[in-house]
Amino acid sequence: METQEKKRIYSAMQPSGMITLGNFLGALNNWNQMQEEYDCIFCVANMHAITVRQDPAELRKRCRDLITQFIAVGLDPEKNIIYYQSHVPAHAQLGWILDCYTYMGELSRMTQFKDKSAKHADNINAGLFTYPSLMAADILLYQTDLVPVGEDQRQHLEITRDIGERFNGLYGETFRIPEAYIGKVGARVMALQDPTKKMSKSDENKNNTIAILDDPAVIMNKVKRAVTDSENEVRFAEEKPGISNLLSIYSGVTGKTIAEAEKEFAGVGYGAFKNAVGEAVVAKLEPIQKNFKDLQNNKDYLDAIIKEGAQKAERIANRTLDKVQKKIGFPLTIR
Repeated sequence: METQEKKRIYSAMQPSGMITLGNFLGALNNWNQMQEEYDCIFCVANMHAITVRQDPAELRKRCRDLITQFIAVGLDPEKNIIYYQSHVPAHAQLGWILDCYTYMGELSRMTQFKDKSAKHADNINAGLFTYPSLMAADILLYQTDLVPVGEDQRQHLEITRDIGERFNGLYGETFRIPEAYIGKVGARVMALQDPTKKMSKSDENKNNTIAILDDPAVIMNKVKRAVTDSENEVRFAEEKPGISNLLSIYSGVTGKTIAEAEKEFAGVGYGAFKNAVGEAVVAKLEPIQKNFKDLQNNKDYLDAIIKEGAQKAERIANRTLDKVQKKIGFPLTIR
């Protein structure tokens, strides 16, 4: 009996800071489950990172830390391709080609361009504007079936689909047109000091976030300082965003339902509740932090994973790039 080919999932994360508890519960937990069922490619998107100014040494460190964290949380380099975007030149090559098949009007409507232009008014560069063409190249290079997307990334997937369909319409079937992957909904973790916005690894206020590598004492302090309310009743409700967020975090790290957590903390004051949430987070992150330290101390092993990941990614990417270059009339690359 023939084995059915696994569908391919592509996902990337920018090295903009340490992975937060929000990233872990909302995305990486899903990634861990996906690797059992799908052919997964996970990318450290460092080419996208330079649309804003970076300190070179710090960027290199964050890239390595991010790939180390991917493996520390459970992504298996034997089952998945894990690599740096900049190690595969085909991303930039296809990105330029797709620039020529992407319209200015499409790019000017992108929400992320508007947001980042407002934040970095002194550096509104061409890369920031054409970012979606490179993102389309990232996805289309690997003949991707599915892309995990949150609400803030749906627009990028739509333009990727539009660009891929436009190219296919002109030259015949070249790219697989990806669909959105809607996985199991992870815990939606909000900022600790402002529970009306998502926890973000690029947040300048570090008291808003819990990084998965934060020291246990730091985690406990951040949870104890988290915004609550004056009611002193642990229940999940729209008018109680701070307590609801802490309940979501507790549920996410323990596997208990919100209802079970509410029952557990019925009649318990906020101080004791926060203490329990902090201890549960520390316990969940402890093995990840140990894995991270072990990997950091095994430089040769990590270097081998990075090298092998780039080689595997490049083999797939170059097959697509060669096909594209042939279709548009470029001389064939002699490899």
